[in-house]
Amino acid sequence: MLAFILRRLAQSVLVMAVVSVISFSLFNFVGDPVNNMVGQDATRERRAEIRLELGLDDPILVQYARFVGNILSGDFGISYRIKQPVDDLILERLPATLELVFVSAIIALVFGISLGVYTGIRRDSWISRLVLSSSLIGVSLPTFIIGIGLIYLFAVHLRWLPSSGRGGVVDLGFWKTSLLTLDGWRSIILPAITLSLFQLTLILRLVRAEMLEVMRTDYIKFARARGLSERSINFVHALRNTLVPVVTIIGLNIGGLIAFSVITETVFQWPGTGLMFIQAVDFVDVPIMAAYLVFVALLFVVINLIVDILYFVIDPRIRMGGS
Repeated sequence: MLAFILRRLAQSVLVMAVVSVISFSLFNFVGDPVNNMVGQDATRERRAEIRLELGLDDPILVQYARFVGNILSGDFGISYRIKQPVDDLILERLPATLELVFVSAIIALVFGISLGVYTGIRRDSWISRLVLSSSLIGVSLPTFIIGIGLIYLFAVHLRWLPSSGRGGVVDLGFWKTSLLTLDGWRSIILPAITLSLFQLTLILRLVRAEMLEVMRTDYIKFARARGLSERSINFVHALRNTLVPVVTIIGLNIGGLIAFSVITETVFQWPGTGLMFIQAVDFVDVPIMAAYLVFVALLFVVINLIVDILYFVIDPRIRMGGS
């Protein structure tokens, strides 16, 4: 298993190296940072002074080495717009994004797996047909359309839930959470449902397809012939053998929720890293854009590494092949 993990770590390092090159290229090909910092009215001497301070006149390899060194030390530079360290801005907004992703992932997993198992076992029932027909909404409609529709229905028309913001926040010192207040839970419901619908639909349809496939196998027929209960057959034998592809979707699901929370946070003005990235794009705030790219890539790499290790634990065929 150690050799398996080391191979995956080597691949992860290679991926992060490629991402670092792409992220570094933003500094050289997306606008002029000097113009973004001082404007068009600055003197030539002031521009030259700033370029010297930022090291923009150094050779490309020297700039890249400095960029990678700063990343490894957690230093992503200073925001052009807010004039604060980028790593502090990310840490300040990260709790909001992670809480939104956490609630969305729970919704997607609980309802996706439950409805997938039900529609796989009771595939001819009218409830299964209704669920499958309704699930097309999560695939066909864009996220911002779903968000706007939920805002109109529950915030504007019914006035049950707020349309934007994070609600009440409790400062724990190391973490600012909205999950300890009723106002915070009311604020997170709509964006969490919006963000989870697409992933919920993917999990539902994957679990259903795997359940239909497993229920036709010989060992399920033998289990019924032995007189095992339907509950034992469905949830011990059948569901367990659908875990490998489901684990893949769950891992990518969490990474996708973090990466694609940008749209949801923009629609609901949720103060997370996604909204910060959109505001950085509008201002061409390159340090924030580069830091966000590295941050999301690192999350995907870590999640994929965890999924690979879970593969190794769950599927004995991978362990046999690795040995």
